[in-house]
Amino acid sequence: MIAKIFSYVGKYWKQAVLTPITIMGEVAMEVLIPYVMAAIINNGINKGDIGYVAKMGGLMVCMAFVSLFFGAVAGRLSAVAAVGFAKNLRSALFRKVQSFSFSNVDKFSTASLTTRLTTDVTNIQNAFMMFIRMAFRSPIMLIFALVMAMKMNIRLSVVFLCAIPVIIIGAVCILGTAHPRFKAMLTRYDDMNARVQENLIGIRTVKAFVREDYEKKKFTDNTEAVRQAQVRAEKLVILSMPLMQLIMYASIVAILWFGAHMIVGETMALGDLTSFITYVGQILISLMMLSFLFMMFIISRASLQRIYEVLIETPDVVSPENAEENVADGSVSFRNVSFSYFNDMSNLALDHIDLDIKSGETIGIIGGTGSSKTTLVQLIPRLYDATEGEVLVGGRNVREYSIKSLRDNVAMVLQKNVLFSGTIRENLRWGDPNATDEQIEDACRSACAHDFIMGFPDGYDTDLGQGGVNVSGGQKQRLCIARALLKKPKIIILDDSTSAVDTATDSSIRKAFREKLADTTTFIIAQRISSVQDADRIIVMDDGRITDIGTHEQLLASSSVYREVYDSQQKGAEE
Repeated sequence: MIAKIFSYVGKYWKQAVLTPITIMGEVAMEVLIPYVMAAIINNGINKGDIGYVAKMGGLMVCMAFVSLFFGAVAGRLSAVAAVGFAKNLRSALFRKVQSFSFSNVDKFSTASLTTRLTTDVTNIQNAFMMFIRMAFRSPIMLIFALVMAMKMNIRLSVVFLCAIPVIIIGAVCILGTAHPRFKAMLTRYDDMNARVQENLIGIRTVKAFVREDYEKKKFTDNTEAVRQAQVRAEKLVILSMPLMQLIMYASIVAILWFGAHMIVGETMALGDLTSFITYVGQILISLMMLSFLFMMFIISRASLQRIYEVLIETPDVVSPENAEENVADGSVSFRNVSFSYFNDMSNLALDHIDLDIKSGETIGIIGGTGSSKTTLVQLIPRLYDATEGEVLVGGRNVREYSIKSLRDNVAMVLQKNVLFSGTIRENLRWGDPNATDEQIEDACRSACAHDFIMGFPDGYDTDLGQGGVNVSGGQKQRLCIARALLKKPKIIILDDSTSAVDTATDSSIRKAFREKLADTTTFIIAQRISSVQDADRIIVMDDGRITDIGTHEQLLASSSVYREVYDSQQKGAEE
């Protein structure tokens, strides 16, 4: 897991390697400075040799500046390496998410993926920066200071040699308990982000129903849950600092006690004791930094696991080797197709569907809510793969095509119309990046969108804002239809995509489709009979099955379900 994630350091490995090298220079100077200070006290101050004090004092100043230089360089290198690593990791995660099929996305919530791309990556970035600095600085400082201290007085070194195991045992106990608590904390972050995302997407609904107070309370509850989880996790971590300080100061007191007796007994020089105390401080601080490094690892371990889960997730829908790139025509066949969102044959969304559609046919699909109308058409461009049976497009199994070529030949206007920030023209060119202004205008005329676009002051250069907030639902639907038309697909799927337009506009769009998409296979999912009654065939679905299929007239004569829907809509229109 760790090897895979840290492989994304990429081109920033040079900075990552140079950081510990420069830190070694910084540590060397810091370890030598107390040694020089002991010489100043023993050979300069005690003997009254001012020249020696000045010379060695100047050396100390130079060593301090060298240490400062190495420390500054190490800080910059570690920051560049950590930020670059985080950039690479976020890019890898985003590319991975882009390769997911709908079933993969369903496995991770949107809010959770957002947290993993932001908070979790930041945790790992901080841990990585700490690692390339402290993981080298602390052990080197510990070893060098330990050697120098033992060189000065081996008997006095026993004090901190006794303190080291206590620090290690305390750190291990804290680390073992903290990990599950930090994992739970990140799950609470997911819940909080989900609440924020849901509220911002539905802000108009919230205001329309005057539910601001209700949403505020729910968000307050979420943030309180995050706070409690964070306190529960971090109160263990903060215990480490008083523990380390207690041991550190106890060790210093013991050393001062025994060291004073040694000075009185003339078995140790004053300068040596002063430097010895400095080395003890360096040793204990190094141990504290190592324990803090372990704490950071525990904090980031939950983030490492969450990111690793995304990186190793295998997309359910992939292009095969030697994939077919050419889609012959728009014919579609379903051969004994069953589908379950949970890969559970006892819980089927589609149940043994058999259907043959000729290229260029217009197929209407109606059915009640939950009858799996959308699920049926989502199998055509492989947004999902059939659990059982096969779906054929152009006479070939959809699994034989490359995903790009298949989806380039299938245009979908989904139930939830999505526009992106940018101009109308930029959004329309999602259908064809190379579309000319004339082609864009022609597609918009076919979708009955040109007139309202020209009603904007900037026309096709009007900025839509995030998600198309400044256009109505019907206008958004027509823009999405125009975008799909620009693909010039062999198959076009309209999933309840004219529900927000009036019947006259709906009729105009269907007329344009008949005239300009004569060779394109068209699927129209609708609730209104008027939207599908001119189709070559109409499929009636119920509970994941095709119950009836035929023309409008045939279904009126033979299908009680279809006739009941038709009569209710006609009666409603008359009233």
